[in-house]
Amino acid sequence: MVRVRAWTVWATGLLAYIVAVLDRTTLGVSGLEAADRFAASPSVLSTFVVLQVVVYAGAQVPAGVLLDRYGSRVLIVTGAALMASGQLLLALTESLPLAISARAIVGLGDAVTFISVLRLVPHWFPPRQVPLLTQLTGICGQLGQVLSALPFLTLLTGTTWATAYLSVAAFGVLAIVLVLTLVKDTPHGRVIAAENLSARAVLSSVKTVWLRPGTRLGFFTHMGTQFSVTVFCLMWGVPYLTVAQGQSTGVAGALLTFSVAVAIAAGIVIGIFTGRYPHRRSWIVLAIVASNALVWTVVLALPGRAPLWLLVVLIAVISVGGPGSMVGFDFARTFNPSATLGTAQGMVNMGGFIASLLVMQAMGIILGAAGGYSFESFRLAWTVQYAIWVLAVVGILITRGKARRLMKAEQERLLLETFDVNAPER
Repeated sequence: MVRVRAWTVWATGLLAYIVAVLDRTTLGVSGLEAADRFAASPSVLSTFVVLQVVVYAGAQVPAGVLLDRYGSRVLIVTGAALMASGQLLLALTESLPLAISARAIVGLGDAVTFISVLRLVPHWFPPRQVPLLTQLTGICGQLGQVLSALPFLTLLTGTTWATAYLSVAAFGVLAIVLVLTLVKDTPHGRVIAAENLSARAVLSSVKTVWLRPGTRLGFFTHMGTQFSVTVFCLMWGVPYLTVAQGQSTGVAGALLTFSVAVAIAAGIVIGIFTGRYPHRRSWIVLAIVASNALVWTVVLALPGRAPLWLLVVLIAVISVGGPGSMVGFDFARTFNPSATLGTAQGMVNMGGFIASLLVMQAMGIILGAAGGYSFESFRLAWTVQYAIWVLAVVGILITRGKARRLMKAEQERLLLETFDVNAPER
């Protein structure tokens, strides 16, 4: 009975995350319609999503602190309510400032959802299942991207802007009802809040979590693996495929759906592998970063449009970065105690989204300066990714060494303590 309840709680939390991903990605597939509705240039249009991601990334540490104190159920409901409100406002307004504000509200609600759902997993499942279920949470959540790429986009093109976005807001209300009905923080009930801490104590705790090498290893892991596919799916993928590469909207939607299928398959493999070989996790991450950089180099080096098969390869390779980024959360779990796990996961989650917002904004500026959407302007804009890959790899190599030394020192200390306890008296 407990096992059934555990899967019910996880599935309900996962549904809330799927809705959050749907909310996150709706503007990416409706970018051209948004440009017409709000008379927005490429740089202004990128501001919509960039602001959303700025809010998302900036709220991660506060969200983690709140999660450690109030638990998953409260934060998942709060996040769903915020996102539904933001989508409702976006559905009804034609004002550019209000629309931008609506996306900021969506970003704030999105910020608290994912790490709150992740926090449910170690409370409800045994440790050996946590890596795989962490992967499944992240990759199955991307089904929300399928909902935005297919039914939402179909609804948007077949009806009106307001109808499409009101439908998305309704999913948020459904998520609130289900979470309130079915989700508990732990098998024993609500998470018991810790004692009230002063602002100085909270900041000291945040600093302590960040200074742990494993937290920073997770941060750079998330940064290097996640941003390319996020930028592609969240903002510039559909315009790039349709305008620069000459594909139809239907093909673009199918490729985004294919991206989710690849991520799900890759996530299962990565989850099983990292669970069995935890000391090889960083090598998987480095291989994913290298493959992302390599496939983009091949595509961008072409003097003209890429053949469809190469675009399929591109989507497949960068999509592995989504589940690859989940390894960062496993690093956070390994090197942090349960009491501060929410804060650590929030810090890890900042990595990829900070990188994503920097790349999205830089691409918007480059596209605007290069004269708008074209093959050459997109070709130039995508090159900004290389700076992030270099930074992430350097960060991974440095923090990996520090984390390994710290783990080795801790193992030696425990061994000495065991020896001293078991040593015969003299």
